[in-house]
Amino acid sequence: MSQAPADRPSGRTGPRRPAVVAHRGASEDAPEHTLAAYRRAIEEGADALECDVRLTADGHLVCVHDRRVNRTSDGRGAVSALELADLAALDFGSWKAREARRDETGRRQRETPEEPDWERTSVLTLERLLELVTDAGRPVELAIETKHPTRWAGQVEEKLVELLRRFGLAGPAAPPAGGAAPPTAPGPRETGGEPSLVRVMSFSARSLHRVHAAAPAVPTVFLMRFLLPRFRDGRLPRGVGIAGPSVRIVRGNPGYVARLHRAGHRVHVWTVDEPEDVAMCARLGVEAVITNRPRHVRAQLDRLGYDTPPTGDA
Repeated sequence: MSQAPADRPSGRTGPRRPAVVAHRGASEDAPEHTLAAYRRAIEEGADALECDVRLTADGHLVCVHDRRVNRTSDGRGAVSALELADLAALDFGSWKAREARRDETGRRQRETPEEPDWERTSVLTLERLLELVTDAGRPVELAIETKHPTRWAGQVEEKLVELLRRFGLAGPAAPPAGGAAPPTAPGPRETGGEPSLVRVMSFSARSLHRVHAAAPAVPTVFLMRFLLPRFRDGRLPRGVGIAGPSVRIVRGNPGYVARLHRAGHRVHVWTVDEPEDVAMCARLGVEAVITNRPRHVRAQLDRLGYDTPPTGDA
């Protein structure tokens, strides 16, 4: 169980700053779930990146939010029914330029993306995103959301933990029932007590249970669209240490953040784009805000006098 916020050591002089998590990358300015969006988020100083993962028909984890590719590509069909080669042939970027041209409200002027190149438009695998994170040149955390329901059920978590273990990001293997864990060589992030650079999020408590059972060292985040009665007192599903309420929940129930903190949980709020919501979350002391606008949120937190969070504080 994580420390309550009041118990956390701090050598900072200003108020604690929530970590800024780039939702699907810098997705207001670049096509979501593309290398361009994630590179831009890193350049803009995001503390962490967020992605959604789905399993293809041939067993690859790809970063796609919707069950079908229709909205964010020039193709059609369910991700789970397509192979990686099918997805790699699709354009995942041009829709963003069309959306920017259609936006005539003047409320938020988006920059029209440059003429898409292959890296910008190709489907992004989780493996490639992990390479980007580990090669970022500074600590950048990654929040991975598993999407359910899906025809592949528990295979999603199985493939995910397997991939994290390849990158040395899953921590020690869980011991088998009735015996000690078999000896394995630790990965680069499995020694020295370093904070985890990855966490797994889901609206599915069952998905998080699978991850926790296979990789207990990987933090898990229980996402919530609505505040269910059984969780109102600050409890979370067993094994989960981070709450992921929607910003709507926090707006309507600001005292919920304090209840979660008293229970020893951290709080990561989604999706926080409006300045008044950023200010509210910072004032309530949440540990992370997930936003489509990392550059703008960081600038606002700077103006409000919040210090940069240390690595792993989220």
